[in-house]
Amino acid sequence: MLPPVVTGYILRRLWQSVLVLFAVSLLSFVLIFLSGDPAAALVALNARAEDLDNIRHQYSLDQPILNQYVLFVARAFSGDLGESFRYRTAALPLVLGRLPTTLLLACASVLVSTAVSLPLGVLAATRRGRFADGLASTLALLAISMPSFWLGVILILVFAGALRLLPASGSGTWQQLVLPTITISAFSIGLLTRLIRRAVGETLRQPFVTTARAKGLNERAIAWVHVLRNSAIPVVTVMGLQFGALVGGSVVVETVFAWPGVGWLMIQSIEARDLPVIRAAVLVLAIFIVLINLTVDVLYTVLDPRIRLESG
Repeated sequence: MLPPVVTGYILRRLWQSVLVLFAVSLLSFVLIFLSGDPAAALVALNARAEDLDNIRHQYSLDQPILNQYVLFVARAFSGDLGESFRYRTAALPLVLGRLPTTLLLACASVLVSTAVSLPLGVLAATRRGRFADGLASTLALLAISMPSFWLGVILILVFAGALRLLPASGSGTWQQLVLPTITISAFSIGLLTRLIRRAVGETLRQPFVTTARAKGLNERAIAWVHVLRNSAIPVVTVMGLQFGALVGGSVVVETVFAWPGVGWLMIQSIEARDLPVIRAAVLVLAIFIVLINLTVDVLYTVLDPRIRLESG
């Protein structure tokens, strides 16, 4: 049984998540109409006006936008997000079928980002002002500065084109996962390295570190056990947000590598003006990102019990 303070904290976060999802659903529904009449994408260029009217009536596009949104929300609660204009099948199962592929890429990227940035950040913090610190900081800055689409193209030209070591596109094997993972991980590696360096550096100046050194603990144990744990709050926060960003922001990388995930499906649906699939993809990604952020908020109460008091 959770304490009442923690329960109240979680309930407030749940209510905020509901509001965010409502805003996302409303914006994604309304903004799509700014690109023009969706019915025009479903008929030939020389279609008659009667054909356009029939299409609008078939998909309820002839109703006011408010009525369409209410109908969309009512159907969404029953799991019906409409039928794809292009694939002629239910939009939600279509998106959910591509979600594991996107999650595979995001999880691989998080593992790579953590495995690289954690030692780099700790090394830079414990060697502040030395060569290792300068090298780690320079690599982090380069990783943050490189656009993902540019890095993806360069990796394809080098490793798939010139060296022919890895495939340039597709999915299904671990070789096809390597280049997209490196591309989408680069920014997270740079961001987390700089964050860990700063967080660990600040914690190293705390009085308990001096006490640990006076007790005879070696620097490695101090940095990796005591300091890193006390620096976990900002690191976990950014890692959670970055995981959500990797899931929702993999559209460009999936397009560059023809990775058949939700992002690639969304780009294809935008080109085809497939409104149900676009809305379903945006809503599914939004729900996933909100759940990640909610999980991070709950982890706060585990990593730092003081947050439980502040939440009251």
